[in-house]
Amino acid sequence: MPEDELSRSNHSNPGKSLVNGIKSNPASNSPKSSLSVPMGPPVYVDLAYIPNHCSGKNTDPEFFKRVRASYYVVSGNDAANGEPSRAVLDALLEGKSQWGENLQVTLIPTHDTEVTREWYQQTHEKQQELNIMVLASSSTVVMQDESFPACKIEF
Repeated sequence: MPEDELSRSNHSNPGKSLVNGIKSNPASNSPKSSLSVPMGPPVYVDLAYIPNHCSGKNTDPEFFKRVRASYYVVSGNDAANGEPSRAVLDALLEGKSQWGENLQVTLIPTHDTEVTREWYQQTHEKQQELNIMVLASSSTVVMQDESFPACKIEF
């Protein structure tokens, strides 16, 4: 291919082999492919939404080691699809145990599920050791014909 055609083909499809700005292998379409993200310092945020409705598909202990939040929101309410995932809730404990600092963390489940209740009861001592508090709903919001539990968070 002549150089000017090669140049035009690269400009006509910029980022074709980039995934989140990282050069990817076009042969691998797996979300957990061998993209290696260089280690760096952890990121501190006030509030983090646990990805994919707290499904184990995208969240592991590494997420909690690298994304350190004061508040994590858990929104899964689909037991048939493993949401919320017990493995993800356990990953929070594992990841937080490696922080090396005892910062307060609040977990905010948006639904009262059997998985969340069992995890809370079975790991309560570990949660206390790691300074993790699970925030229960303290209010109810009524909108049109619907009502649902709600939590107020102030920063």
